[in-house]
Amino acid sequence: MGNTTSKICHDRVLPQELARPQRTLAVRSGSLRAVLEFRKLWVNGSTLRVRFLDGTESQRAIAREQAQWWTRHANLKFVFGNAPDAEIRISFDPSDGAWSWVGTDCKKIPQNEATMNLGFLDGGTAAHEFGHAIGLGHEHQNPAGGIEWNEDVVIRELGGPPNNWTPEQVHFNVLQKYATDQIRGTHFDPDSIMLYFFPASWTKNGVGTKANETLSALDKSFIASAAAYPTTSTQPTELQVNGPAKSASIGAPGEEDLYQFTAKKKGRYIIETAGPTDLVMKLFGPDSQTALITEDDDSGVGFNARIITTLARGRYFVQVRHFNEVGGTGAYSVKVAHS
Repeated sequence: MGNTTSKICHDRVLPQELARPQRTLAVRSGSLRAVLEFRKLWVNGSTLRVRFLDGTESQRAIAREQAQWWTRHANLKFVFGNAPDAEIRISFDPSDGAWSWVGTDCKKIPQNEATMNLGFLDGGTAAHEFGHAIGLGHEHQNPAGGIEWNEDVVIRELGGPPNNWTPEQVHFNVLQKYATDQIRGTHFDPDSIMLYFFPASWTKNGVGTKANETLSALDKSFIASAAAYPTTSTQPTELQVNGPAKSASIGAPGEEDLYQFTAKKKGRYIIETAGPTDLVMKLFGPDSQTALITEDDDSGVGFNARIITTLARGRYFVQVRHFNEVGGTGAYSVKVAHS
């Protein structure tokens, strides 16, 4: 990422999220420091396939090396190969800067398009972008970051070459904070690989940030924590199609329960939760824990989740968590029906 203010990666966001209403959560203090877009987490323990669309062997080697910085701590695995439907697809276009889609958004991008571009490889740039690919956001947009921007200066500097951003792009990529219901993590980490170098002239208090070229101690501990990808991963609980509902509970804030079921026939399936707990549910498959089909928040009764969709034959995975990842717990049940 280097010592230049011009090399800053820009967020990629799906069109439907540009105007997505945010629900406000009360954020309480804690020991974890990171910005994780938990709605876009991969299933813990996933193997993510990576395909290079171009690039020299030297460029590819840097990307492979820095990707492993994360997997030494996170319960994830990267496999580099030529799978056409790889979850992560990397280009090295020098005219397009550095960027990555965030987490499971990668699965919503056409297979002939890149999900990450490494137009420059200064310092820890590849690690920064792989951080996005596994669900991490920009640390400077942490809602608890406390950076008071000198907005006129930032807009002027980033409006010139090589970024040539509009004021709207500057607001989205730098000045705007994440909503508290988008992220996990509360405190600002000045040493995070997800934080770029910003000069003192860009802030009102005259205090800038430094270039961080390696994962910080808190990057490492957070990505391995229960809030992200802990190494203690349980096997999915089996659900019987048209069988009784499975009783469960979110016993600790941030906990995510994983279920699996087999669709023996193609047809319309209903996966839903019940109970007093505010839940969010994701559906993956067929035969894949990384192929996100859809997700739902409040389509069920009360604050319960309900997914109604047509499925092919195969094995499917259901991930359930509390909407309030900071403090949410509670009992619920989940079932699958085929009609």
